[in-house]
Amino acid sequence: MGSSESAAEQSDASGGSSWFADYFGFDEHGTDLKTELLAGLTTFLTMSYIVAVNPQIMAQTRDNEGNVTSPGIALSGYTDDQVIQMLAVVTILASVAAILVMAFYANRPFAQAPGLGLNAFFAFTVVGAMGIPWQTALAAVVTEGVLFIVLTAVGAREYVIGLIPEPVKFSVGTGIGLFLGIIGLEAMGIITGEAGTIVALSSIAESPAAIVSAVGLFLTVALYARGVKGSIVIGIVLTTLAGFALSFAGIGSGSLSGDFITEGAFVAGELPQATYDITPLAGAFLSGFQDVEAFTFALVVFTFFFVDFFDTAGTLVGVGQAGDFLDEDGELPDIDKPLMADAVGTTTGGMLGTSTVTTYIESATGVEEGGRTGMTALVVATLFLVSLVFVPLAAAIPLYASHIALVVVAILMLRNVVEVQWDDITHAVPAGLTIMVMPFTFSIAYGIAAGILSYPIVKTAAGEFDETNAGQWLLAGAFLVYFAVRTSGIVG
Repeated sequence: MGSSESAAEQSDASGGSSWFADYFGFDEHGTDLKTELLAGLTTFLTMSYIVAVNPQIMAQTRDNEGNVTSPGIALSGYTDDQVIQMLAVVTILASVAAILVMAFYANRPFAQAPGLGLNAFFAFTVVGAMGIPWQTALAAVVTEGVLFIVLTAVGAREYVIGLIPEPVKFSVGTGIGLFLGIIGLEAMGIITGEAGTIVALSSIAESPAAIVSAVGLFLTVALYARGVKGSIVIGIVLTTLAGFALSFAGIGSGSLSGDFITEGAFVAGELPQATYDITPLAGAFLSGFQDVEAFTFALVVFTFFFVDFFDTAGTLVGVGQAGDFLDEDGELPDIDKPLMADAVGTTTGGMLGTSTVTTYIESATGVEEGGRTGMTALVVATLFLVSLVFVPLAAAIPLYASHIALVVVAILMLRNVVEVQWDDITHAVPAGLTIMVMPFTFSIAYGIAAGILSYPIVKTAAGEFDETNAGQWLLAGAFLVYFAVRTSGIVG
């Protein structure tokens, strides 16, 4: 009774005994408005880098000669900078849509945004390697989102979880980490694909941009290790400013948001004119349903769904543990509500023009600051809306700076590998294949497929057939057919 009164007094003192305190239940959760505001600000600072990074990954970029340097979304009649700004607006709106559902429906202090890994899968694998139109890729995102909503609404997540082998679940994060790491290091000029060894160290000492990006990376991880809030954002900004300074000093040449690997240079110029009109992107997914190849489309949808579902579920449990939200069985009560927030965000994002939205592990920083209710999430959503003012800056940040975030996140994702039972060969094989195939084929989908395909085979070979189920064999058979068809050239 005393603790409840104390919480109520804190709420009164901070001005939170009004509608916010009543709606979000400050007294029940032992928090107050001041604490929730600080928690929301902390979460936003740690994840706000996505406003600049997601557009840089999702948009197609070209060099000064018009050659495509990075696959992704391109709009006829619009410059790369304009498309990047449109995607920055869409990134913000999709994030806000998901976070508002989290705040008012789930009443949890978790925040969402387009996920790193899935946006790279969208651009580099689906659009780039597989040659699928970006409109069709968006259609797959919307389809995945609707599927997520339906399965969450009917409570079918337990059945879906049961179909996916445990070693594959635990290894996907590490595989995605390696996938992101290659993309990030290549964009920073640290590694190159133009070598007889397939992947090699670039001539870093000959590239001012590569030197600055490498210094920026070490600065960022140092800030992160020190526990500095917003360390990734700070690292990106400082690296960008350093590049601009050297550019103005006459070191190197290139375009404002240019690909320094092609141009070999820093950039200097005026900020692009603000672009907020997203009508060319919004609704583009509808045309993506035309002339789709069913099996390939299904694989893309499955991959989006799989990574989104398990990444979100894992993040929710992890952040929930930090906030002491879990029950005695280690489960997050009413997890379907925050899952619904992700599903709504993904569907909205796909309709507007971006990849899958997922819950961010950075939400843990806000929880550690005392965030306990949806008020924390509401603060994050509000700050995302405020960041619309800075949309033009998204196109001014060069790849060598923005992709530092990918490498830092990649390093953090590698820790998931400790969850795999490496001393059990029936776990080691599917986990190992999942992790290796993703970066080596530049496809998250192929990595997941390889792991699922191998699991029932090694289980049966080890005399553990009874530990597999019919659904796993059906998935394995489907992926075997897909690999055979796709690698034979029948599917383009």
